[in-house]
Amino acid sequence: MVVGLGNPGDKYAASRHNAGYLVIDELLADLLPAPGSLAQHRKTNSLICQTRFGETPVVLARPRTYMNESGSPVANLAKFFKVPAHQVIVIYDELDLDPERVRVRMGGGDHGHNGLRSITKAMGTKDYARIAVGIGRPPGRMDVASYVLKPFSKAENAWLPIAVADAADAARACVQQGVEAGMRYAESRG
Repeated sequence: MVVGLGNPGDKYAASRHNAGYLVIDELLADLLPAPGSLAQHRKTNSLICQTRFGETPVVLARPRTYMNESGSPVANLAKFFKVPAHQVIVIYDELDLDPERVRVRMGGGDHGHNGLRSITKAMGTKDYARIAVGIGRPPGRMDVASYVLKPFSKAENAWLPIAVADAADAARACVQQGVEAGMRYAESRG
């Protein structure tokens, strides 16, 4: 199961906090023979697409809650589709990672990310995979909340498609070959 984190609604669609949503959109656009689409899954308050990466079945999902309340939808999706925690992959924006970089890891702390904190609490474990899309720290003394909720700048939009594509490729590698393969792919991209 691959879950992209973000905030619902047009107001946040292009914001830095919606990097996870952007990666899910990229994965949907790359599905063959035709692009995939998300459908409402009311039992989990999520939008989902059941598909395959090669021979491997996968659920792509976007919680319909705000970032800080992502835990319940993610835990409910994992329970509904009977996906163990170690096969859940969460894609999110990361302040402590340089812009344009992508990092894959299994488990670990939330590093102050409220979406990850919510998921860890709801799932009762830290043992799920994470794909971080680096957005860097806010400039000067800008408030972190303001920074993540603002749209990507023109300069950021130059590298954003590459980072989103790299994160999507890392997610496919994790699903088809395991998290270690996703880590190797992300490291190879620098």
